[in-house]
Amino acid sequence: MSIHYVCRHCGHKVGTLEEKVVDTEKLGFNHLTNEERTSFIQYAEDGSMSVNVICEDCQEALERNPDFHQYSTFIQ
Repeated sequence: MSIHYVCRHCGHKVGTLEEKVVDTEKLGFNHLTNEERTSFIQYAEDGSMSVNVICEDCQEALERNPDFHQYSTFIQ
């Protein structure tokens, strides 16, 4: 199973985990509410999943410009 981490703001691929068995507790998914899981994790037909995260560049931009939090995408 592949787990792809992708920046939810700019679409940059942050990283990928290739695991045969995934422990969602080790990944911290058990700390998410059902609404957060629906918002941050997408499942593909091939069994892989994509997890929306924030890359370092977008995090720095958010820290410098807190008003950007109101936008789903702010980098063009």
